[in-house]
Amino acid sequence: MAALLNEYIRPWKLATLAVGIALLVLGSFYLPAPDWDIPISFIMAILTYLAAPWSLRVVLEQRWKLWPAMLLVTWFSVDGCYWLYWHFKNPFVLEQMRAANFAASLPLYGICGGIWLYRGSLRELTKELSSILHHSKEKQ
Repeated sequence: MAALLNEYIRPWKLATLAVGIALLVLGSFYLPAPDWDIPISFIMAILTYLAAPWSLRVVLEQRWKLWPAMLLVTWFSVDGCYWLYWHFKNPFVLEQMRAANFAASLPLYGICGGIWLYRGSLRELTKELSSILHHSKEKQ
């Protein structure tokens, strides 16, 4: 549990989460859509931060027994929390925008899972990437 908490509080991950939330909030002002508001931007971003790396890891590691839980967590992060929020805030908006939200949110969930999948510091990540690029150049 401590290792998991350690991953959630890594400065580079928190910084990318903050940048993502800032972009979502700015988007809600500059690209207005009836369902794009500040609270849902925070809710979905934070749920994605907590769940997407785990979901992607379950898929990549082929942990078949965890797939039902992974699908549930993914659905809730991408659509369930959105449905719950808009069901109570404005059901008309939910009816009009749900399909479009799902189509946009699922790929973003996967991308964020990929960004936050790495277990380690930013220094360790850059060192590993540098090593991979160096070995790649040697093979050519």
